[in-house]
Amino acid sequence: MIRVALADDQHLVRAGFRALLEAEDDVIVVGEASGGEELLALVRREPVDVVLMDIRMPGGDGLWATEQIAADPALAGVHVVIVTTFELDEYVARAVRAGAAGFLVKDTEPVDLIRAVRVVAAGDALLSPGVTKRLLERMAVGLRDAPDEQRLSALTDREREVLRLVGLGLTNDEIATRLVLSPLTAKTHVSRIMAKLHARDRVHLVVVAYESGLVAPGWQ
Repeated sequence: MIRVALADDQHLVRAGFRALLEAEDDVIVVGEASGGEELLALVRREPVDVVLMDIRMPGGDGLWATEQIAADPALAGVHVVIVTTFELDEYVARAVRAGAAGFLVKDTEPVDLIRAVRVVAAGDALLSPGVTKRLLERMAVGLRDAPDEQRLSALTDREREVLRLVGLGLTNDEIATRLVLSPLTAKTHVSRIMAKLHARDRVHLVVVAYESGLVAPGWQ
């Protein structure tokens, strides 16, 4: 069972998400919060797998709450999906770096919301329906003053190539096809890269790929 917490200052939004998610057999909403501080109290009190969180909230906004969750080892199993009205919210890039596992816009299709919860709960990162990749491509210049290639010194040449493909938004299966590997081998490479770079999830790997200069905005 996937345990979800909802954080949004609009009761109607929370109620809509709850109704949609609880119609699924494998999802349960364990609590709701209208602000960041309330959300933190919730996830420290109740086991939570996924948080669907708005950015603009009173009592600690979504950016602050994401940073607090990412910095707390006791909450390492909590995966944050930012749900925002704006695809290019000015705070989203910072939220990615803080540890957000993905993004959705509030007018996303219900099937995409449910898929997002399952993908993130499984330990992957939500790079679709394209919000994260487009955001990073447009804002990558502001993530660092200059590329930091030293961060990749622990990686082998093959791992660097896999990381580059992760940065381009490819799935494990697509990476396997591109590099003529088995899907299991591709997954193993990604897991080892995450361990070496101390990355929380796949979105964090995308950020590292951009920050290190391994991927540049507009690359295909």
